Amino acid sequence: MLPPRISPENPSLFPRRLPAWIVSARAETAEDAAFLAGAALSALQLVLAQPDVPHALVRERRALGAAEASVIRAGRLERAANLRDEVHLLRPGDQTGPAGAVFALWRQAVAKPISVGTLYAVLPEIAPTDIATWLDAGQGAPVARACAVFEAVTVAHPRAEDAALILADAVLARAMGANTIMPLLGAHFTARDLRKAGADLRLAGYAAVRKAAAETLTLSQDLRDRAAKLRAIAPKLRAKRTAAAVDLFLTRDAVSPSLALTGPEVGMSDRAARRLCDRLVKLSVVRELSGRDTFRLYGL
Repeated sequence: MLPPRISPENPSLFPRRLPAWIVSARAETAEDAAFLAGAALSALQLVLAQPDVPHALVRERRALGAAEASVIRAGRLERAANLRDEVHLLRPGDQTGPAGAVFALWRQAVAKPISVGTLYAVLPEIAPTDIATWLDAGQGAPVARACAVFEAVTVAHPRAEDAALILADAVLARAMGANTIMPLLGAHFTARDLRKAGADLRLAGYAAVRKAAAETLTLSQDLRDRAAKLRAIAPKLRAKRTAAAVDLFLTRDAVSPSLALTGPEVGMSDRAARRLCDRLVKLSVVRELSGRDTFRLYGL
C-alpha cells in the first residue's frame, strides 16, 4: 500500500521530529556529515512549508536561542529568561544591557526579508557593498556556502562574530530558497567552532545544522499546534482588540500585558490586558513564561 500523501491538507502526517538515523547517526566522514545535514535541512524545509506554522514566532524563538548561545560563548551568565526580561520588559526610552542587546540584534535580523538594505540596518558596521558580495558569494551546497561566508566575514571583522553568524545564516536561508533568516548556525556554533576554518569549519557547520534543524522542526510543530488552538479560541473572546492581541502572541516570543498589550499595536487598558492573559492561560492556549507573580510574560 502506498504511504499517505503529505500535503498542507493533512499536516498531521508531517514529521514531529527528525528520524533517529539522522539525529543519532555518527558521521564517519565529511561526506557522511554533509549528507546527514542535508537530510535534516530537507525535513525541516518540508515542515516550514506548512502555511499554518507561525513562522515569525518560530524565528523569534530561534533568535532567542542564538542570542543565548552568543552570551554563553562570551562567558556571560545571562540565559534565555534574562534575555526575555531585558527585551520584553523594556520601557520606551530605556536601553537594554549588553546581553539584551544581543537578543535585540537577532530579533531585528529575523524580522524582515533578507536584502542588503535590511541587513545593513541590522549590521551598520558592515559596508553594504561587502554585504552584497557575501550574500552572493560561495559555491556548492547551502552549509558549505554559509561556512565560507562566515569565515570571510570573521577574517574581515575579527570581533564581529554575531554579524558573521547572521550573514552566514542569511546565506544558508537564501541557498535553501527562503527569504528570511532562520537562526541555525547562530544557535549552535560553539566558541571552539568560531576559531575553526576550512574543512574543520564545514564539519562544525554540518553538526550545528543537524542539531539546529532537529530542534527547529520540533519547535515548529509544537508552535503550529499551539497557534491552531489560539486561533480556534480567538472568535469566542469578547474583549475589545482581541484580534490584535492574538496577532501579537502569534508573532512574538513573549508578551508583556502591561507593555505590549497596552502599547499602540493593541491599545488595551492595563486591566483588560491582564484579564485577557489570565483567561488565555486558563484556556490552556497561552503560557506564563516568567514564573513570577509580577512583571509577568506570556507566550505560546
